[in-house]
Amino acid sequence: MAKYLLDTTTIIDHLRGNKKVNSCLEKMGQRGDIAGCCCINIAETYAGMREKEKEKTDRFIESLYYFEVTKEIAKLAGELRRNYVKKGKTLALTDVIIAATAITYALTLITKNVEHYPFRELEIEKV
Repeated sequence: MAKYLLDTTTIIDHLRGNKKVNSCLEKMGQRGDIAGCCCINIAETYAGMREKEKEKTDRFIESLYYFEVTKEIAKLAGELRRNYVKKGKTLALTDVIIAATAITYALTLITKNVEHYPFRELEIEKV
């Protein structure tokens, strides 16, 4: 059984009927894998949600495993971002927190935005 963290775009794409994402999630379910989210994914999803999508969004978010963002994850996110700023690269703090969550819990991140996550320690599956 594998464990996955869904990137916000993956969640939104699923809610809007993206066939590739839906197929990926269906296969995960058939295998008994764990698909989850963190507080950042939830906040970003609700911020970008259309009003007519609220009920469907509520149901889907509730069906996902919730990975808590701890102090340790926050510290790791700060360190990861600081290291990239030193290299002259700016990364969105939200993406870095998502990455740190996946790294800490040893999760594979499911995303279409691979370029947002340049961390060697992070396992990514592109959809």
